[in-house]
Amino acid sequence: MDHTGTMSPTARNEALAALAGAELDVVVIGGGVVGAGCALDATTRGLSTGLLEMRDFASGTSSRSSKLIHGGLRYLEMLDFRLVREALRERNLLLRRLAPHLVRPVRFVYPLTHHVWERAYVGAGVTLYDIMAGRGPGALPRHRQLTRRAALRICPALRPDSFVGAIQYWDAQVDDARHTVFVARTAAAYGAHVLTRAQVIGFLREGGRITGVRVRDLEDDREFQVRARQVVNATGVWTDDTQAMIGERGQFRVRASKGIHLVVPRDRIRSAAGLILRTATSVLFVIPWGRHWIVGTTDTDWTLDKAHPAATSTDIDYLLREVNKVLATPLRRDDVEGIYAGLRPLLAGESELTSKLSREHLVATPVPGVVAVAGGKYTTYRVMAADAVDAAVHNLGGAVPPSCTDQIPLVGADGYAALWNRRATLAAESGLHVARIEHLLGRYGSLVPEVLDLIRDDPGLAWPVPGADDYLQAEVRYAVEAEGARHVEDVLTRRTRISIETFDRGMTAVRPVAGLMAEALGWTAEQIDREVDSYRLRVEAERASQDQPDDCTAELIRSEAPDVVPVVHAV
Repeated sequence: MDHTGTMSPTARNEALAALAGAELDVVVIGGGVVGAGCALDATTRGLSTGLLEMRDFASGTSSRSSKLIHGGLRYLEMLDFRLVREALRERNLLLRRLAPHLVRPVRFVYPLTHHVWERAYVGAGVTLYDIMAGRGPGALPRHRQLTRRAALRICPALRPDSFVGAIQYWDAQVDDARHTVFVARTAAAYGAHVLTRAQVIGFLREGGRITGVRVRDLEDDREFQVRARQVVNATGVWTDDTQAMIGERGQFRVRASKGIHLVVPRDRIRSAAGLILRTATSVLFVIPWGRHWIVGTTDTDWTLDKAHPAATSTDIDYLLREVNKVLATPLRRDDVEGIYAGLRPLLAGESELTSKLSREHLVATPVPGVVAVAGGKYTTYRVMAADAVDAAVHNLGGAVPPSCTDQIPLVGADGYAALWNRRATLAAESGLHVARIEHLLGRYGSLVPEVLDLIRDDPGLAWPVPGADDYLQAEVRYAVEAEGARHVEDVLTRRTRISIETFDRGMTAVRPVAGLMAEALGWTAEQIDREVDSYRLRVEAERASQDQPDDCTAELIRSEAPDVVPVVHAV
């Protein structure tokens, strides 16, 4: 058993052989955080488990969120106390036990624009938020009431005439794509067979029951079957499309809501805390993100291609206009380093506004042999997964243990605190600066020695990626050898965040990254060129789409770039 869930090219071949060669208890479709969570939940109950993802882990919604692990203050205003309580419990679990290396506290300031009534109203809500979060070791600090002067000391970027006071409170954040990969790696460590670039193209039937899936391996363009006693549909905004392949409408409908985010350099906004601002339709976050800020989000209906949600010029102008209402030095369009758009899978309801639709989740058995799970929010992925596997277990019959994932730290969590305390020693031993070690610990936790081993074997890997100084070349090699990266887009967009953290969207880094990946993946010079060209076309299409005024035009331009290039093997 591989206790770190290494997802190397060899491990991929082994997973493919295992999936095609036996009947499993459960096969999960969808490699977002909920699908990966389902695979982890099932395999830790002792069920033989497979996980299939058409593209890359977190390539849909789970890499394009606001990067927050939070209860959701606005759901208190909607009186959805159960959802908030559940999310805060999950936040505490992630911070304290499951992923302390990936999830970290973040401080927010909520500017107030009215005097007495708003301070009392918001203060009561945040007090309830604190109470629901609970106390105990590792609990986040309680909220504080701030005068305008105190708020300006924390956030000098605020325009003094835009607010009358503020409230400070704490939540948590995560690199969503990396966290999803770690959930998948943990599932693999406990025995799940995990496979990306594996598209489900149909279902197997015996009578009226689904008994497995037909799969196309997109890397080698070959088809195979995976037989399973239960199939879990965890495809998020693609839920209805997956159900349609079975010929069943399903017991609920999923509606996609588009949210876009802007990434700007940290020096553009002088603040020691994030901001949460109320807009006419929702809330706006300004979230600290390493040497950057994330500004978001929008909330609009999306009915076009789910693979290519596109940010429009209108979306970008809206976010800049809203955040500039409170900033002393306004953000300009040319301050924006990166832009990303994602889709929320909301349960369809009667409301015309996606911002009013439920963030609750539902689990159903639309046809014998299939369990579908949809809705929810990133923070509650573990609960969604447990509920989905509960339904699968019920359908399986027999004695199967209950979910234990609240007790299962993700790989990299065990020993993280000790390594953090030894970070100066690790820096001295590796020759890296202690700040670089801290950055690596926040990305790999107690798996950092595996990255440092690559540098020890090849000291050249200690150099930063050209055009992306925050990341070491060793991290690119590690992404291929341990984290399942198959294409340059996987590395630039999800294993790292170079595509949104650099003004050139990763174009300086793309060829060096392709070269670092080539040896481990057996790429030819021709394949390297194809990877670079594919990524260039994607960047050009995204830039052009972001100049368009509406979704239809933006999506049309964005979809002109191919998703990923097929691999051409050396003869």
